[in-house]
Amino acid sequence: MGIDSLSGMQQEAFEAIGGGTGDVVLLSPTGSGKTLAYLLPLCERLDAASDDVQAIVVVPGRELAMQSQQVMQRMGTGLRSMSVCGGRAAMDEHRVMKRTKPHVVFGTPGRLNDHLAKANINAHSVTWLVIDEFDKCLEMGFEEEMSRLLRRLPSLRRRVLLSATDAEQMPNFVELEHVRRIVADSVAGSEPKEERRVETLFVRSGERDKLPTLARLMRHLAGEKSMVFLNRREAVERLAGSLQREGFMPALMHGGMEQRLREEQLYLFANGSRVPLVCTDLAARGLDIPEVQNVVHYHLPETSQSAIHRTGRTARWLAMGRTFYILGPGEDLPDGVEGQEMSMAEDEEVSPERLLPAMTTLYIGKGRRDKVSRGDIVGFLCKKGGLDASQLGRIDVYEHHAYAAVDRQVAASVLQSVKGEKLKGLRTVVERMR
Repeated sequence: MGIDSLSGMQQEAFEAIGGGTGDVVLLSPTGSGKTLAYLLPLCERLDAASDDVQAIVVVPGRELAMQSQQVMQRMGTGLRSMSVCGGRAAMDEHRVMKRTKPHVVFGTPGRLNDHLAKANINAHSVTWLVIDEFDKCLEMGFEEEMSRLLRRLPSLRRRVLLSATDAEQMPNFVELEHVRRIVADSVAGSEPKEERRVETLFVRSGERDKLPTLARLMRHLAGEKSMVFLNRREAVERLAGSLQREGFMPALMHGGMEQRLREEQLYLFANGSRVPLVCTDLAARGLDIPEVQNVVHYHLPETSQSAIHRTGRTARWLAMGRTFYILGPGEDLPDGVEGQEMSMAEDEEVSPERLLPAMTTLYIGKGRRDKVSRGDIVGFLCKKGGLDASQLGRIDVYEHHAYAAVDRQVAASVLQSVKGEKLKGLRTVVERMR
């Protein structure tokens, strides 16, 4: 995975989870590697020879469940895993579960309860419980589901809770025993590490409608990977449409969208084929998107926790980043936030091409079922499409299809060159993903 050594927090978590016997509560900033901090010791403690589910990882949202499971897959431990959550039928998940026989199941509280109630998961074999983003999972909206979930797991021996922000009060039903708390320095009250790596700036908008100010800021940040946060779903739709009319190609994400569309938009942003990502706080937690350079608060965060999790989308894994607050008439920076005012030219000249994302995603109609690998696609696009390896971005191969991000400026010529060509002796569809 390209990781040479563990951070101090990860090493402490490894020793507490892997070598201890009690429960563990880990508080550490967003982007500091908490997923690996619990997966590394957990995987060492599980029995790869068993066909039973031994660990359940509870997360507040589908995206985090899928992403965490993908991290475990990339670790190459030999252990099996799957994610369960809304967006597809529980019956389909059960079929996958029977075929896969996962050792670890990642899922949302409601869907995990569904599988436990139907005995799709043998509750008596589950000895480990991990609650990621536990402050969110234990909020009022999840409390009843979480209480029911824990009552259905009679054989738990270890509990591991993780988050960037602490819960106001730990419910009794969690039943923590012999707890070891690991609190990173930046959570304990010293100067937050992420704040030292994040430059905080604010921009004044003379009008209540901040759209013209946002458009100027986006032109100033043209070519950079940015996320724009709003507090309402309808505002996301309106703002994304406005940026599109200004010449940008934004992605958008909010809880009212169909799951398939949400995942598609998030994917296009992650691989550089859409910028910026316009979103609600749904995108503020659990998403580990590489190289996000800027976080823009179009609407001010409604809580201090929201501000922490939004800003945590940038400056991940010791990278640098910036967070921008757009302040309308009568608005000030949130309490505890300090930043410098930034001035921008009223009409900054930016070529239309610079507003567009650097990459375009190609859909390829063959996948793992056709014995197609990532290397096959690289060879196909370079030899038949005339691409240089430096013009290729992220490539993902799925069961029946694949996606490849290519340099936007050469995408049209690549499509023309591969038209009618065969991939591993198979004719296939190659087209631009819209």
